[in-house]
Amino acid sequence: MALNLKQVPNTPGIYKFFSKNKIIYIGKAKNLKKRVSSYFGKSFKDRKTQQIRLLTDKIETFSTTTEAEALLLEQSLIKENLPRFNILLRDDKTYPYVHFSMDHKFPSISMKRSKHAVSKNFFGPFISAQAVKSTIKDLQKIYQIRNCSDTTFNNRSRPCIEHQMQRCSAPCVDLISEFSYQSDIESSQQYLTSSGKETKSLMTSQMYKLAELQEFERANEIKRRIRSLDLLHQEQSFNSSLISVDFFSCVSKLDRTGVSILSVRDGKIRGTKTHYIKGNQLHDIDSLFQSLIFSYYQNSFSLPKRIVLNTKPSNLSLIQQAVKLKFGKKISISSNINANMRKVAKLGRLNANQVIENRINQSDRYSFALKDLFLNLGLTDKNITIEGYDVSHHSGQNAVASAVRFSSHGPEKDQYRLFNIPKELSGNDTGSMRHVLERRINKASLNPLPDIILIDGGKLQLDAALSTFSALTKESPMILSIVKGSKRIRSTETILSKDGIIEMPKDSPGFNLLQQIRDESHRFAITSNRKKKTRSINRSSLDNIRGLGPKKKKDLLKYFKSIQSIKQASESELCKVKGISINIAKEINSFYNL
Repeated sequence: MALNLKQVPNTPGIYKFFSKNKIIYIGKAKNLKKRVSSYFGKSFKDRKTQQIRLLTDKIETFSTTTEAEALLLEQSLIKENLPRFNILLRDDKTYPYVHFSMDHKFPSISMKRSKHAVSKNFFGPFISAQAVKSTIKDLQKIYQIRNCSDTTFNNRSRPCIEHQMQRCSAPCVDLISEFSYQSDIESSQQYLTSSGKETKSLMTSQMYKLAELQEFERANEIKRRIRSLDLLHQEQSFNSSLISVDFFSCVSKLDRTGVSILSVRDGKIRGTKTHYIKGNQLHDIDSLFQSLIFSYYQNSFSLPKRIVLNTKPSNLSLIQQAVKLKFGKKISISSNINANMRKVAKLGRLNANQVIENRINQSDRYSFALKDLFLNLGLTDKNITIEGYDVSHHSGQNAVASAVRFSSHGPEKDQYRLFNIPKELSGNDTGSMRHVLERRINKASLNPLPDIILIDGGKLQLDAALSTFSALTKESPMILSIVKGSKRIRSTETILSKDGIIEMPKDSPGFNLLQQIRDESHRFAITSNRKKKTRSINRSSLDNIRGLGPKKKKDLLKYFKSIQSIKQASESELCKVKGISINIAKEINSFYNL
């Protein structure tokens, strides 16, 4: 099936490649669009990349605010999903893992370095090898797991020193049953995958009891284990203060709704889910959240301890009651986002917005903005066009005016026009605007007038435009002006018409469109004014001398540095410049010495 790569955003984040609804590869990128597109370009790809490209039938992306966050999220999701191609496609760097040899009846524990988690028997990766070694020791001390090789295990006839130090239960000489040993293995793996809260609480309690018994050395050893546990989870955590929280973020714009769900477990993002829904579903936020929550959670095991919503429903208690009724479990559901949650909540909003951005194109944006505009202006024709006008000059010199045109497809740059303003009107903004609009009206038979004309300026400019159209046309377009706000703050700008101020929400798509058209006309006018000024500066008295083309003029100025030096140069000095003959030198001297 064809993949729509246009929906991939230009943000940092992770991407997932699917084949028949199964994740086959997860990667990270500083720029998702560039990275994902690179897999599907025409250049030669290695065999593994070609396989991914051929098998992929769906792509999902998830944005992060930084590339570092993308890396942490990538590692977490690879660990959870173990995609087949992530085993093959990694960089050359290896990472330390805690490894269990689960193919043995009495598994051992060890540190192994690998580019990736080869199987579910690998726990990590971790940045610090020392933290992994300390954790293995902790597991041995708590659960007495063996760390010897299988050869050593098979050749033991009596317990080793590890057993004497109470760090191994000696399964090699049958001092523990297979069932009990496997139970310890499961507990130690749970220790690695959980928040460690219960284990830490048990260890803390044990430490205090040992201190009360004045066994300070053993108490201090447990204290060291707790520090090692904290270090371990700190290295893996996205936010170590978030133990079991799901964030539901819903945003709406352009008559669309984006949803992002982040599942944070043990300080790590363990899962992501996004939804794209047509229409503004925030109008009935209660129904939206109810639908999301009960479709996302299928059993009580998947429930977090807390659900955080970015918008407060009107009947939050109903959702809580329904969750308890369905799952028999009471959990906290709120819209309160404290300081510890802000970073993750912001990430959720970013991705909810991105869901919408991925699905819309420029035409959708402008169609929606125009729809909002004609509703605010009381128009009936949906296919309206707008032309924006602005005048630019530099201290009354080099005056130009611009005309830009917008439709439901956005800016129509082939319809942009520039007008040179006569010198007698340069610096006269209202006179310049009348001049430009008169010229535009005279061309109406060749280029029909738009539905709306937008003037950059206040009431004087608006009145000038209204009087010009009133005098020259029977049917005038709607004429609006946009007035700069106090201290040029955009949120204080005002839209004027012949009937006075038009009340429009300052954050509405229609209002934003008018601001964009004004900004574009201003950009086009001021750019043209600067070019005109540059051209006038570049002209010199050399332009009036016969026989001097652009190349010779450039060489003369390069050699003599200034017009004044050229004026003072003798004919022989002028002839030193390449291309300047004696006849041209005489022309130059004659011109300046008349």
